[in-house]
Amino acid sequence: MTRPNRITRARALLVALAVLCLLAGAAAPARAALPPVKHVFAIVLENENADTSFGPDSQAPYLAQTLTAQGQFLPNYYAVTHESLGNYIAMISGQGSNIETQSDCQFYDDMLPGLPGPDGQALGQGCVYPSQFLTVADQLASEGLSWKGYMEDMGNSATEPQSCRHPALNSPDDTQTAEVGDQYAARHNPFVYFHSIIDSPACAQNDVPLDRLPADLSSEKTTPSFALISPNLCHDGHDSPCVDGEPGGLVSADAFLREWVPRITSSAAYKRSGLLVVTFDEAEDFGSDADASACCDEPQFPNTPNNGGPTQGRGGGRVGAVALSRFVRAGSVNETPYNHFSLLRSAEDLFGLDHLGYAAQAGLKPFGDDVFNASRTGGHGR
Repeated sequence: MTRPNRITRARALLVALAVLCLLAGAAAPARAALPPVKHVFAIVLENENADTSFGPDSQAPYLAQTLTAQGQFLPNYYAVTHESLGNYIAMISGQGSNIETQSDCQFYDDMLPGLPGPDGQALGQGCVYPSQFLTVADQLASEGLSWKGYMEDMGNSATEPQSCRHPALNSPDDTQTAEVGDQYAARHNPFVYFHSIIDSPACAQNDVPLDRLPADLSSEKTTPSFALISPNLCHDGHDSPCVDGEPGGLVSADAFLREWVPRITSSAAYKRSGLLVVTFDEAEDFGSDADASACCDEPQFPNTPNNGGPTQGRGGGRVGAVALSRFVRAGSVNETPYNHFSLLRSAEDLFGLDHLGYAAQAGLKPFGDDVFNASRTGGHGR
């Protein structure tokens, strides 16, 4: 009688395990399918706290009122470091900052030793990442998809290249300060900090001046799958006042958005399958308004003692964001915390790509049906 009892107990155990698996599946339903977004645009502005940019007294009413009414406001969107450059690099590669990128790479040098570490991080100090460390641009190209970086004023120098513009290796960066007629900043162009890009002809072809965007938007075929748009040092809100006499700050940033957002949202590619995200690289990093807070269980980076750079803290502060798409319900507000790594992961998910660096962090939430909350048959975004 012993043998039948063992068989009975084994069968009972298998049944119990099957029931537990079913219950686990019921407790953790699969994520809703993502919408068919084929074109992701990101406009990155500079150095403002969310309450200043999006609050009732904002000097950017087009951003704070018009765009949030047309799309979804993400009040709990965070930068991941201070100062600027580390955030731009994070958006396209999932890399955490190091001490040199936190100081905006005043001297454009190679990252050394640049060895691979945990979480897909390059270990060392320096500015230009070794070729083995990839970006979303590299991922897209490997899948036959397109990318562009559109940089305002990049082509305005009489002596520097018109595209893929960056300092010579092991040289000072002479774009740290705006000049009349040329307010391009290499530190706001993350693509030129990766050997995988600057050592390829793709850099000159795809990392281009902003004035090439209208022609690319004229056809769905020429509109890139992924586009990062960086205004110049005046129009991103960094300088105030600007060297050319413009007011700068949020006033000039808002004027930039009034001009360029409608160009994007009126394009065929955006209307059919586009997502536009407008956000800021970092919050204030000095004075009484300095904010180095973080979200999303952001880890401590291995190459710096303090993610917050000049301000003690784990991140780059709460900057807020707005997302526009026909798949996003106009006028909605989403309190879910996101950061620049979330944005990268969201783009990778939309294009079916693997997750780079901290975009692969366990538990990091990408955009889901909380962001893509409009009817898939038409939506209410514009």
